[in-house]
Amino acid sequence: MKTNGSRPLANWIVMGAAALVLAALTGLVFAMWLENGADIFLALAQSGLAWCL
Repeated sequence: MKTNGSRPLANWIVMGAAALVLAALTGLVFAMWLENGADIFLALAQSGLAWCL
């Protein structure tokens, strides 16, 4: 008979690490948008794509 005592804990650790990586990437993207957002919007406006946002 198999026992799965440590398996749920390993799943929680993997999911927690994935959530941490996702949160870090989201924060990085948000920081880059704050730094370059106006330039990106002006470039889209010049090409006529600003209304697609």
